[in-house]
Amino acid sequence: MSTHHEDRIKQLLDLMTPDEKLGQLQQLAWAWDTGPGSGSTEEAGAAARKGLLGSVLNVFGAASTNALQRIAVEESRLGIPLLFGLDVIHGYWTTFPIPLAQAAAFDPAVTETDGEIAAREARSNGVHWTFAPMMDVTHEPRWGRIAESHGEDPYLTSRYAAAKVRGHQGADLAAPDRVAACAKHFAAYGGPEGGRDYNTVDVSEQRLRNLYLPPFKAAVDAGVASVMASFNTISAVPAHANPHTLTRILKEEWRFDGLVVSDWTGVLELVAHGFAEDGAAAARRALGAGVDMEMVSTTFADHGRELLARGALTEARLDDAVARVLRLKLRLGLFERPYVDESAAVTEPTASTRAAARDAAVRCMVLLKNEGHTLPLAAGPRSIAVVGPLADTGDLLGTWTVPDAQQRFPAVTVAEGLRTAVPEAHLVCVPTGGAPGAVEDADARAVAAAASVDFTVVAVGEPPALSGEAAVRSDLELPAGQRELIEAVAATGKPFAVVLFAGRPLVVGDWLDSAPAVLLAWHPGLEAGHALADVLTGAVAPGGKLPVSFPRAVGQIPVHYNHERTGRPYDATQPDEKYVSKYLDLAEGPQFPFGHGLSYTTFTTGDPRLSRTEIPTADLSEGATVEVTVSVRNTGDRAGDEVVQLYVHDLAADIVQPVRRLRGFERVTLGAGESTEVRFLLGAEDFGYWTNDPEGVFVLEPGAIDLYAGADSTARNRCRLTIN
Repeated sequence: MSTHHEDRIKQLLDLMTPDEKLGQLQQLAWAWDTGPGSGSTEEAGAAARKGLLGSVLNVFGAASTNALQRIAVEESRLGIPLLFGLDVIHGYWTTFPIPLAQAAAFDPAVTETDGEIAAREARSNGVHWTFAPMMDVTHEPRWGRIAESHGEDPYLTSRYAAAKVRGHQGADLAAPDRVAACAKHFAAYGGPEGGRDYNTVDVSEQRLRNLYLPPFKAAVDAGVASVMASFNTISAVPAHANPHTLTRILKEEWRFDGLVVSDWTGVLELVAHGFAEDGAAAARRALGAGVDMEMVSTTFADHGRELLARGALTEARLDDAVARVLRLKLRLGLFERPYVDESAAVTEPTASTRAAARDAAVRCMVLLKNEGHTLPLAAGPRSIAVVGPLADTGDLLGTWTVPDAQQRFPAVTVAEGLRTAVPEAHLVCVPTGGAPGAVEDADARAVAAAASVDFTVVAVGEPPALSGEAAVRSDLELPAGQRELIEAVAATGKPFAVVLFAGRPLVVGDWLDSAPAVLLAWHPGLEAGHALADVLTGAVAPGGKLPVSFPRAVGQIPVHYNHERTGRPYDATQPDEKYVSKYLDLAEGPQFPFGHGLSYTTFTTGDPRLSRTEIPTADLSEGATVEVTVSVRNTGDRAGDEVVQLYVHDLAADIVQPVRRLRGFERVTLGAGESTEVRFLLGAEDFGYWTNDPEGVFVLEPGAIDLYAGADSTARNRCRLTIN
């Protein structure tokens, strides 16, 4: 913590009136949003002129932010600059794949690059603060915001959370190409009942700490500038008014000195929760729990003086909240450099940023199935059909894109990408779907095209509008007509592959047998078509892995690899046993497990080898580590990528442990016949766990630990470590 900053904060606090202090805790929003609390730049300008505004949301562009900033800096009494925030989730002008797709790369460098490019583009346009990364671990694919997450595993999510923070913030927040990151949503937002957004989360302390909190701790350790409270309740206490998570864990236990911001109207929603009787009570409970800045709703500003007067809000708590706002502004260098150079604003993607987005999209794609080497496409002149509802659309950027980017820089289409990649081929494109009455004709033309060409690419899946915030689905099968299209193309007997676009895991079992090859492209961002062509033609071999399990049916949810073992676990050696934990009408396990992903080549992974097979608990507690070595070989005839994954399982513990926990991964590139060794260092945090004690107790128990290494979460290569 900078002593200079703290001295400046104290000087400002001594000068500020109660109204000016409360004003620093207010964030207003407008632009394309029209929800409660949104307004005009004139309204914000009036508040800024009086020193009654701390931040604005959804105003961006160098000229727009500079104009509003001049009012705050040059016309208000104390000249405190405004903080401009914007949801830059997976790119500003250069849209990268959605976060769930990025997790499939099993390469945090992908998200760090996204963060760096987005920060540079956003900061040049006057944006100081982005509300990313989202690090809500989830076992719920019906939940639309799984698209913004990194899937079902806390370790994978933690690695990505830290990488995104580094990408956005760099070593110096005041640098002209960096923005403040925000770890959201704190906490357990990814566990809503029924997958319904904003819904109840009932969670034990041990699950909170073992599953949901690790990515937030990783972000805090990486220096994240801010944290956002979540909309949900946490065991019947709304997160926006939860002192256990916001103050005891985040600010006291983790010593977080940054800013806690509410989500959109999250403070006022305490009334709808039935947790506060009115706006004044909502302000009292949120401020008292640890929220420092209120987004959009205005209960702090409306009721703060009243709360101070009757002792419901202390001067110390108010000053602490204001100090956290000022600290972020000082760390961003806004007092010294409140304006951006309008002539230096980045106004479009560049060739280099497009290349980075293309490389990211390639690394994120997952080959789910590839019978008979259907992919890659054969070399030489040929005829290709691209059919399906997503065959020729630029709407492949994904949820949560900057609106101007979506309009000005749509994604490269599948058809365009293939035309560019194989100009010598005869390419026929037949988009299907559309207005009622035209569907059957389009499908018929698509099937006729498939019958007349050498190879067909069937582009199906969810459009981005079906995932993201408030986009909950009770049915995870393909939208109407798409399964029938796949089966009709299959009936032609000609070679084809399905390209699946999605913002979440989908149920694919009803058509999977019909498709010889399935490539999961997610929502791949700006360079979608070019990246897809790279993979389809074999210019690059796919190497992505699933960061989330794919269910066989919606009724199977939740289905995830890191589940707890039951007293009557399913035993594959006795599949006819009735009285075990299974479904009568579904095969055991997911359609595709966590970590699954094929390549155009093949790999073998050896048994994990330990630097020591026994280790004292005391040594681990004092920082000792165990090195795990895993060999991997490319046994095929071309180069490719493999992700070596390491899982642990505590055989017996005072709290029942997951059957597997991911504790290491590394993506390696190997030529045909090449091999290498991958090494992982494991320590106390990899073998211990948090108990149900609300004070936060982490324990290491003596006993046996099995370690598994392989290409997905079903790996069987095993060794055993004894902790004594």
